[in-house]
Amino acid sequence: MIKPYIVGNWKMNLDAAEGTELAGKILHASIDYDSVDVGVAPAFPILYSVKQTVASSKGRLAVVAQNVSAEEKGAFTGESSISMLKSVGVTAVIIGHSERRQIFGETDQTINKKVRLTLSYGLNVILCVGETLFEREADSHFETVTAQVAKGLKDVPVDKIEQVTVAYEPVWAIGTGVNASPADAQAMHAKIREMLKSLYGPVMANKLRIIYGGSVKPDNAKGLMNQPDINGALVGGASLKSEDFLGIINFSK
Repeated sequence: MIKPYIVGNWKMNLDAAEGTELAGKILHASIDYDSVDVGVAPAFPILYSVKQTVASSKGRLAVVAQNVSAEEKGAFTGESSISMLKSVGVTAVIIGHSERRQIFGETDQTINKKVRLTLSYGLNVILCVGETLFEREADSHFETVTAQVAKGLKDVPVDKIEQVTVAYEPVWAIGTGVNASPADAQAMHAKIREMLKSLYGPVMANKLRIIYGGSVKPDNAKGLMNQPDINGALVGGASLKSEDFLGIINFSK
């Protein structure tokens, strides 16, 4: 059985005081870290303060970055490099989130460059993929998502792939209150698993985590997590309240 991975993506919410308070509540909550891996992804300005807050967890509560520059250094005002993120204790990076694709125009090629750069520094990657409502209604959702997986992982060698988690996030379900049914989510996760098998073989593909993102809440988390190919959740709005996030983390209780 693959150990579930629950990550809270705080997006552009919470200042330093709010973020450290929330991190503290999660840190001191009852979580069975032998049964679930947990991470939080604060906005860049509070990454360091949140990392300091959770330092006593000794890495059990991971601090994740929401993005990274595709360049290692240079005249790129407003960007943050992978070495900067590593220096403040970040252990993983979310790459290719639908908001980065849709709002900021990131291409599969840019996303792939970020993936390979992040892995080269020894950090883990959460590679986000997902289809729009138009693509789902046009019945091209499987093709769209599996292509994003293949392009995002282009030239990622087999000895690095275990550092990658794939996050499926249907764009039409993010922040809308509408989530894919467990059966719909499972069908896409199974397709992603098939693509990973074609790229890395069945043994390796069956070790990799594929997590679901799209209006995950305490009341629907268990139904999603009980699906055979759903290995965790990338949580947006519900991760901003400790009781909701902890309800998702402790979905099996």
